[in-house]
Amino acid sequence: MKTYNVGYLIGSLATESINRKLAHALFKLAPEQLRFKEISYAELPPYSYDFDADYPEVGRNFKKAIESSDALLIVTPEYNRSIPGALKNAIDWASRPWGTNSFKHIPSGVIGTSPGAIGTAVGQQHLRSILGFLNSPQMNSPEAYIQFKDGFLNEAGEIADAGTAKFLKGYLEEFHQFIARVLTVLPRGA
Repeated sequence: MKTYNVGYLIGSLATESINRKLAHALFKLAPEQLRFKEISYAELPPYSYDFDADYPEVGRNFKKAIESSDALLIVTPEYNRSIPGALKNAIDWASRPWGTNSFKHIPSGVIGTSPGAIGTAVGQQHLRSILGFLNSPQMNSPEAYIQFKDGFLNEAGEIADAGTAKFLKGYLEEFHQFIARVLTVLPRGA
């Protein structure tokens, strides 16, 4: 099967983000045909349409990183029953100026972890609504709302619970198949 370059965004800018830790643990479970590369957005200033006439290099580079990915995986916490403001700001940068939406036709997956019992369920629903508006085909099933507890990761940064590891491995296998299906129907550059 073909190899796909998956750009990933971590919803939290925190250095010790549990979502960053989850992402790194996921990569160890992923099919070998998925190659992951972080798309950083920490340097983006707050978006304003005042930038649209002369889009800054940092914004153009961020858009280019999104567009050069075969697919996107967004690993995000939930802040106040939504997505973090910095992630929303990055999405706004990538979808502007109007008519230059970088998310269009790029398959996406959403996952996240939180100490709370429902993981990031509500925040993911907000994100799915945004990605739907941006015409990014989304893997809607399986959903993954992961509760991050003590002992979730072992010393090697791997998922400690065998059942959770099996579920997440399946999630990534489904994501791989989803990417292949979407890009068969909506080939890049078409």
